[in-house]
Amino acid sequence: MQPSSENDTSPNDYRGLHVSEYSLRIERMICGYARVSTDGQSAEAQVAELTAAGCEKVFSETVSGTKTDRTQLKRAIASLAAGDVLVVTRLDRLARSTRDLLNVLATLTEKGAQFRSVRDTWADTTTPHGRLMLTVLGGLAEFERELIRSRTGEGRERAKARGVKLGRRHCLTVAQRTFVAQQRANGESVRHLAKVLGVSKATIGRIPASET
Repeated sequence: MQPSSENDTSPNDYRGLHVSEYSLRIERMICGYARVSTDGQSAEAQVAELTAAGCEKVFSETVSGTKTDRTQLKRAIASLAAGDVLVVTRLDRLARSTRDLLNVLATLTEKGAQFRSVRDTWADTTTPHGRLMLTVLGGLAEFERELIRSRTGEGRERAKARGVKLGRRHCLTVAQRTFVAQQRANGESVRHLAKVLGVSKATIGRIPASET
């Protein structure tokens, strides 16, 4: 085996590093995320609470929780590496539904990162108890989805049995559809007919010229 030269380096070779530099290699980063819904609100209280909880960096933004495109949340998650922790003050700052929360947690799991809520102490994947609670939550959410799916299917079957026609209603009346079919048979353009009737070209395009 050849001896290592002074220029040989590897990700796990910490020789020559100062203690502080070595710490940077092995310590996990704690990152905070703060959110308020309207411009009249301030995220300062959340930022202060997250800083007190040990967050080295806090991403904050003003955006409704119902929005799926939250720029600063994406940046916060993107900054995480394996072993890092994303922290929020409360779960409703991160997600507005169980499904939304589980989707974020799944993304963090894929990165090898962890999650903790300061006030919802049970939501903490850095502890075995917290991981168990969130696993149970995921199971309950899956059960709820299956229950809704089952009830929806049963409802559709009962409606069909009563003779109810399912699906989206036509934008045009029978007379209008007949008119469109005749005009298309005469060579009228889809664009013109859509403009005349105030519907999309796709709606007109679904009516064949041969329909009477």
